[in-house]
Amino acid sequence: MKLSFRSRVALYYMLATALVIAIAFFTVFILVKSTIYQNLDEDLSYEAAMHLRETGLENGKPVFLDREEWEEREHREVQVNPVFVQIMDSTGRYISDKSPNLKEDKLLFFPKKENGSHFNTYLKDQLIRQVQVRFSENGKNYGYIITAMSFEASQEIISRLAWILIICYPVILFGLFFISRFLAGRSIKPITEITRTTNRISRYHLNERVSLPENKDELFDLSFSINELLDRIEQALERERQFTSDASHELRTPIASIRGNLEVLIRKERSKAEYENTIKYSLSEIDRMSVIIEQLLSLARYDKKAVNKTEEHIEIVTILDEIISLHSGELKAKNLKLIFNAENAGEFYVHYHYAFAILNNIIGNATKYSYNNSTLTIQLTKNNDTLLCKITDEGIGIKQEDLDKIFNPFYRSSALEHSEIKGSGLGLSIVQKAAEAIEAEIKVTSTKDKGSSFSVVFKPILRKSSA
Repeated sequence: MKLSFRSRVALYYMLATALVIAIAFFTVFILVKSTIYQNLDEDLSYEAAMHLRETGLENGKPVFLDREEWEEREHREVQVNPVFVQIMDSTGRYISDKSPNLKEDKLLFFPKKENGSHFNTYLKDQLIRQVQVRFSENGKNYGYIITAMSFEASQEIISRLAWILIICYPVILFGLFFISRFLAGRSIKPITEITRTTNRISRYHLNERVSLPENKDELFDLSFSINELLDRIEQALERERQFTSDASHELRTPIASIRGNLEVLIRKERSKAEYENTIKYSLSEIDRMSVIIEQLLSLARYDKKAVNKTEEHIEIVTILDEIISLHSGELKAKNLKLIFNAENAGEFYVHYHYAFAILNNIIGNATKYSYNNSTLTIQLTKNNDTLLCKITDEGIGIKQEDLDKIFNPFYRSSALEHSEIKGSGLGLSIVQKAAEAIEAEIKVTSTKDKGSSFSVVFKPILRKSSA
């Protein structure tokens, strides 16, 4: 049987409540029944004790001492629930003394019943409650006093109560089910709104968000999580669109250049040197495209929310040693003097992948744009919990009006003035994206033809792991 969510909630609530109501009804019934029995038994015991005091021995048999007074009293008083009284001898035979209201009837004696115990029996097909009390003197049993009261009215009350509870039970449960279903429907109304909103969202329509409920409960957390998920999806698709746009824009030129050169090459017979030059040129363009693709993928991958908390953490000095070793050939080729001061760095750990992307691109640019025989300085300074890495070169520098644009993808300051320096204009975009991902801060100062200085402030990370 397939039920809707609100019907299942109502059903589970009804089943749980059904058990509670059943226990409550059963408890009420038992309490009422036991109270009725207890009150009636107390009255019977009182009557038996009273008549026992009014009973004496005559010729060795128990008799009522003031029978005439008792009959007169019963005649004067209005009895709502009359008490039947009867005396039996020690063998359980009827003697002759009994209450006038019994008339020609007799109460039955049950020899197997314990002395003073209460039980139900019948008098002329009418239900009565009866007690048998032993009459004895000096330890000798002379007979029994039997008292009884009608139990019809009490039994009627018990029976009616049982039927009322039996009839009310399913009625209450059915009513409870529909009320619970209605309330459950109102409670899950935000979920219905979430469903409608998410159904309207598509790849090209991601700007909609789920309305947050007023109460900060589980549904609020669900709506907030869905909105965060939509934010991440939208950002991922935006990075995908940006990657596609950038890749198509930047790769169109080298592909067209390679195609043009190859078409020219096959138009007629060429010399070996011309074939080699064209192939070398094509390979260099392919290498450049590979670098561009790798850089574009890095740009699309870097995201603050995607930082892996379990990623390898390593000392920043170790990363810088690796990067310097990587660029050692170009440093020697330009005869650059490297000053690396890490005395004040101490043990400072950073995210390996992101820190490497930041420092490798900055040092690579510093090496690439430095003048021959100049100085490249790397200074590490620890300030409380943060670390400042300052990289200064003596190179071509950046125009002041271009400083705000250098982090834009594919932007190269004074590219036409230095066409001999190859680059894609993506390095500093990668630096900015990686810095944003780990919440590092970057500042740039530069003077045209004198050099540039990049300052990177790294924040501490919570866990450390050795490389």
